[in-house]
Amino acid sequence: MKPLFQGHFLTASALALAVGLGSASAQQAVDPANTDLPPEVSEQAQDAAEANRPLGADAGQAETAQVMPGSFADLAEQVSPAVVNITTTSVVSQPTGGPGFGGPGIPEGSPFSDLFREFGMPGMPGGPEGGPTPRRSNALGSGFVISADGYIVTNNHVIEGADQIEVEFYAGERLPAEVVGTDPNTDVALLKVESEDPIPFVTFGDSDEARVGDWVLALGNPLGQGFSASSGIVSARNRELSGSYDDYLQTDAAINRGNSGGPLFNLDGEVVGVNTAILSPNGGSIGIGFSMASNVVSQVVSQLQEFGETRRGWLGVMIQDLTPEMAEAMGLQASAGAMITDVPEGPARDAGLQTGDVITQFDGTEVEDTRGLVRRVAEAPAGETVQIVVMRDGDEQVLDVTLGRRETAEGEAAPASAEEPAETDLLGMSVTVMTPEMAAELGAAPNARGLVITDVDPEGPAADKGLSPGDIITDVNQQAVASVSDLRDRITEAREAGRQSVLMLIRRGGDPLFVALPLSAEDEGADEGEGEAE
Repeated sequence: MKPLFQGHFLTASALALAVGLGSASAQQAVDPANTDLPPEVSEQAQDAAEANRPLGADAGQAETAQVMPGSFADLAEQVSPAVVNITTTSVVSQPTGGPGFGGPGIPEGSPFSDLFREFGMPGMPGGPEGGPTPRRSNALGSGFVISADGYIVTNNHVIEGADQIEVEFYAGERLPAEVVGTDPNTDVALLKVESEDPIPFVTFGDSDEARVGDWVLALGNPLGQGFSASSGIVSARNRELSGSYDDYLQTDAAINRGNSGGPLFNLDGEVVGVNTAILSPNGGSIGIGFSMASNVVSQVVSQLQEFGETRRGWLGVMIQDLTPEMAEAMGLQASAGAMITDVPEGPARDAGLQTGDVITQFDGTEVEDTRGLVRRVAEAPAGETVQIVVMRDGDEQVLDVTLGRRETAEGEAAPASAEEPAETDLLGMSVTVMTPEMAAELGAAPNARGLVITDVDPEGPAADKGLSPGDIITDVNQQAVASVSDLRDRITEAREAGRQSVLMLIRRGGDPLFVALPLSAEDEGADEGEGEAE
């Protein structure tokens, strides 16, 4: 599970020890077969599958304008035939002992260590040779059917590393499942089961339409107890936990171990989220659960269904958010957009994008920040030509970019900049021209040009902005600087233009970062964020 703060953020299928139930392999799942569905409801579900109609299609006709639904029973009854329990089996190695141990949990030298040694406990000196012993481990999760021909969505962490996957339906039928494809970035997996008869299924809704306060229903297999429903509201939207593509709905509907991969329904019977993780100090639900938004999941699923893998678009730039101070330093009216901090070899460079450009539109959509741009680019098909609008030197420019594929471009890096010494104090820092020796020491290219920060006044504006010794200044106000006089000229030009700060491009550990540095020590500001690859 991805920690929001250490030890407290857990995937909803990995809480066994936290809730005191022991390991997953030791749990005995309750038989999930349910007989509480009226025969006519089961028949209606099968009729819908044979007509290739999603379950819950009639739920929206119910009265939803009330403050609180009278009951979720009709909705749960309609969609439950499409919700499944998932059991995975894998072979893992379990140590039987080893040096420094007197047996399982018995320290060497304790009164029991001789006893274990005498009776030949593996791993004990004088006993049989110890080593990892293979054993079969079971894990539990949830999922839901999205098509009559047997495609099933769940979390990647539910089935990751599994040797066998078995799917159990609401009525108790069990079928083996095969993995079609997975996407660890969004924790989504697509499975497939084969059935002679069409399978009841549900459909994705529009998660962008979900509002804070909307009622939702979570279905799944919590703690191996079989089919279970819990209700709540959408507590928050657009939550980001740890990934570039995160877009979670937060809900207070109870989500526990085994709920991972299960659906989060709106009152229209549509899936608006896939239950993935919880925030908890003790491993149990405290009403803070996270469901990956259906608009993200449905797009990933479409690619997995078609290609067996994801094929995200790739622009090929390093970007960071544009702050009001940076916008002022560049003479821009608004601070919305994503600033390019570096353009390595790739689609962006081929199209003419440059360091210092501010991307304001991508494929006809306004760009508010880096997170929004990353998602928009990822959603665009690789190989597609899109129109990008940038602000450059105060002018708007329109460029056509043919996107690459991110999966094949991961890991591309960028260089830095340099010249000869003579320390000078400016703007609360000491700088000197970078020599080849300094460049080598700082991990920059031998022919790199720029100024190295050698010292920072702890009470000066440079320190306020997070600058530190070893940072390399390569550009100021979008012009290269190779000497102290270049830096002085840029500062003078900014003051004459009436600007309150200068925009510096620095490199730290090889990574580019824009910083708007105030021209007077009285100006205050916060540290700028780190750049992000796109």
